[in-house]
Amino acid sequence: MATDYQLNSTPNLGMLGIAPQDSYRENGAIKKTDETQLTFEELQSIERHRREILLRAELPFWRILLFWSGTCLKEIATDLLVWLTMAVYVAIRVYANSIDEVPESVALIEKTNINVLGGFLSFFLVLFVNQTNARFLDMYGFSKSCSGRIQDIAGLARTQLPADIADRLVRHLNAAHIAGYVGLNAIGQGSPYSKAHFFDAYNEKHGLLPWEEMKMIEHHDMEHSGLCLKELCTCCQDDVSEARRAGHIDSYQEKYMHECILAFRASMDGMYDYTDQPPHFFYIHFLVLLSALYLPLFAIDTGCSAGWGNETFLGLDVLNGLIVFLQCIFVVGLRSLGAKMIDPYGDDLEDLSVIMYVESTLEVCNTILNYKRPKYSVQAAPRVYTMPSVDEASLGNALRAVVKDPEAQRTEAAGSTSGSTVVSDDSNVNSAKW
Repeated sequence: MATDYQLNSTPNLGMLGIAPQDSYRENGAIKKTDETQLTFEELQSIERHRREILLRAELPFWRILLFWSGTCLKEIATDLLVWLTMAVYVAIRVYANSIDEVPESVALIEKTNINVLGGFLSFFLVLFVNQTNARFLDMYGFSKSCSGRIQDIAGLARTQLPADIADRLVRHLNAAHIAGYVGLNAIGQGSPYSKAHFFDAYNEKHGLLPWEEMKMIEHHDMEHSGLCLKELCTCCQDDVSEARRAGHIDSYQEKYMHECILAFRASMDGMYDYTDQPPHFFYIHFLVLLSALYLPLFAIDTGCSAGWGNETFLGLDVLNGLIVFLQCIFVVGLRSLGAKMIDPYGDDLEDLSVIMYVESTLEVCNTILNYKRPKYSVQAAPRVYTMPSVDEASLGNALRAVVKDPEAQRTEAAGSTSGSTVVSDDSNVNSAKW
């Protein structure tokens, strides 16, 4: 039997960052089988659709309204709360048109003020969307920063290191980049990017890691931890230090390369941190609870205020029903929009374009490493700049046009002062001559 000390000293698995085993998760990650994992072709299809949706933002409004995928319509059409709210309104209006008298409860309902609750709910929903949008943009910045630091290393390696060392360093960093996205399966809601259908596809196509290096990192279980990313980053740092010891770069160049690698790792860590800590469930539950209470109450208030018995009018019923539906779009749409942006590394069409980031980075690195310096001629003749030839007579005429003769100057001065005598000595005249 375990003693009290043994029971109290048992470490909390949650505090150690280890998720307990259950039927839903395995080693902290959502369980996925080969049947549920998306293939590389399916991931590419989703990516193409994502890029198409991004181009719709600048279309005319009438064309935007014609789309179904990537819009709020799909979420609203499948949300049970929307149809429950509309059913409450329709039921009240059918009953109101079937009787002649006004029930006493209608007068009591008219004294309530549902708009106050709607104002508070609107504030919290907009605040929730702003928070998740800022989180989404931060994670987008982390992804682009990872690509930028890899390109920095590729440029430095191409110009400062031998070709074989530069190629190895860039391969290891690109492998760490892809392994980092696969490692997101270990936290949060998981990731659709698996080792078999994502990392292995790029590794086979670009030859990032040979068989020997794959054996060295396979014990980390890439899909269930981010340790593979950490080891590959350390491998890149070791490549840089080895190049400095071999005399290919100095300590200053080594320091700058290390800073780029550590900045890359810090950006990947930022992605992991945001994914591991989504918005508080307490806040999300609070919004869902308010929505579930407010929309039916709004339907009841609107349905009871649209007239009873002989005061009913079909056109007014339709108009109020449209108002109730618009309120459902506002509440459910904002809540769904915020929820969509919580995890930008999933398989939704609104998520980030991870495949585009990876492939564009690989393409840029390949372009940088394959750069060939053009051959310049060592004995190139210097370019001589010559002044155009000027005729001496033309130059004299130009000078005389600018500087007048002293005799002409005295004649003009005498003419301007009538009745006065101009007296000048020979010394002044001689000094004014060329």
